[in-house]
Amino acid sequence: MADAPRVGSVTQPPPVRQRILITGASAGLGAEMAKQWAAAGRDLVLCARRLPELERLRAEILTDHPDVTVLIRALDVTDAEAVDRVFRETAAELGGLDRVVANAGIARGGSIGTGATADNEATVQTNFLGVLHQAESALALFRAAGAGHLVVVASMAGLRGLANEITVYAATKAGVATLAEGLQAELWHSPITVTTIYPGYIRTEINANDPNMKWSVDKVTGSAAMVAAIEREPARAYVPTRPWAFMAWPMRLMPMVMFRKLAGY
Repeated sequence: MADAPRVGSVTQPPPVRQRILITGASAGLGAEMAKQWAAAGRDLVLCARRLPELERLRAEILTDHPDVTVLIRALDVTDAEAVDRVFRETAAELGGLDRVVANAGIARGGSIGTGATADNEATVQTNFLGVLHQAESALALFRAAGAGHLVVVASMAGLRGLANEITVYAATKAGVATLAEGLQAELWHSPITVTTIYPGYIRTEINANDPNMKWSVDKVTGSAAMVAAIEREPARAYVPTRPWAFMAWPMRLMPMVMFRKLAGY
């Protein structure tokens, strides 16, 4: 389930966000969301570290939807100056940005204390500090424009501490969800909205080797659920709704002995 939209009255739909910037757009959920928004006629800024993949994605989108605008930029979200430059330059080129989807993330890491420090730190840099950099730049633009929609992609993994190689990943997703909630509290009565998306298991490149993929869906189905939720602009949404909206509170509240069994430990 998702919170009701905060824009206007409960019967008034959110505005159409025409100009959408997506990070982590070269593959997986980011690329699939880009295709779905392009099919709806939205203009896009697609950012990722791998420029050749972005070029291929842009060519595919423009073949299918030649009337949309697609800008691409090589971007490492751990570089705060680069994030700010890309956001400002592309906003100037398009005449503004209406929505920023902070989707870039990695799932590297290992059990703490086993020598995986570098991978764990890289996950923190990308998944938490990278989102902070994007929020700083996006909200600076939205505050100046007097409107905008920031989307933070968290994870169902962020609802509870997880063990072994996913401990740090889960902690970063919990961190960005809390960051987004703080921004929601601050901006509640403003024309700027903030949404946190909690995807469940969606099969993409990032989790191709994960043997514990309960209730998983393919990336087209999962991305469609994410796009539909983002368009409603709730404070938070668990996607796909079934089963994840119904799992959220039990995951948070069940005793650790039960949660360990659910998680397969």
